[in-house]
Amino acid sequence: MSDNEQELADTYNQALAFEKEGQPEKAADLYAKCLSMDPSDMCGASVRLASLGLGEAPLKAPDAYVATLFDQHADDFDDILTGQLQYAVPMQVAEYLAANAPGPYQRMLDLGCGTGLSGMMLLDMCVHATGVDLSENMIDKADERACYDELFVNEAVHYLQEWSKSEAPEHQPFDLLVATDVLPYIGALEDLFDGLKVNAAPNAKLVFSAETLPYDMMEGKDWHITPNQRFAHSKTYLQAMCERAGFSEVELFQDITVRLEQGAPIPGYLVIAQKI
Repeated sequence: MSDNEQELADTYNQALAFEKEGQPEKAADLYAKCLSMDPSDMCGASVRLASLGLGEAPLKAPDAYVATLFDQHADDFDDILTGQLQYAVPMQVAEYLAANAPGPYQRMLDLGCGTGLSGMMLLDMCVHATGVDLSENMIDKADERACYDELFVNEAVHYLQEWSKSEAPEHQPFDLLVATDVLPYIGALEDLFDGLKVNAAPNAKLVFSAETLPYDMMEGKDWHITPNQRFAHSKTYLQAMCERAGFSEVELFQDITVRLEQGAPIPGYLVIAQKI
């Protein structure tokens, strides 16, 4: 670790300590210093500032932050997510599709595929599966599972934009588009859903999960930073995004517990919609 990297880490850790001690202003000053030291924001200081109410919310979590976060946790990710956090969205998706729309799907796109939990659960329903994730270490873990035909290290919106521009014959639209645990790292969803629209085959299905907050905490907004430094979305905003992308036939819009956070349930939605 270079001297600059060490200074950044020390500053960030000191900011975290102030935040945990209930001194948000002191923490905010140091988070701002982190941002000046590292404009790419691999620490996620901008998100923490926003969660404290002491900084403008970014439109999404910084790419450098997301990649760093998941690179660091790739080795123990499954144990943490499905064990400690009791995350079961891929299993819920597989159960619903198996009972109501088992396919087969010719081409599945799994955005934010992580270690391949969704790919593993949906493998038998798909002829061809593509996984995309910002974290190279996560992609390595997904590759070990051998449930994808193709894997790409890329940011979701950028991947969708580039795929739609490609004239390569193998770059075809997808008839099952999955984004489980992706929306909590994106605030403004317009670019994501525009990308989904242009990469969806006729009658394609879209599957995604989202976190939300109680009405008073959402403050009438379409999306909001949560106290856990992720993004929550309102039901009406998510419905509008489905319409925007042409996924007008909503088959499932279910209230779920997305995960636990320090033992407390995090409310959200599981959505399955079909392109019309």
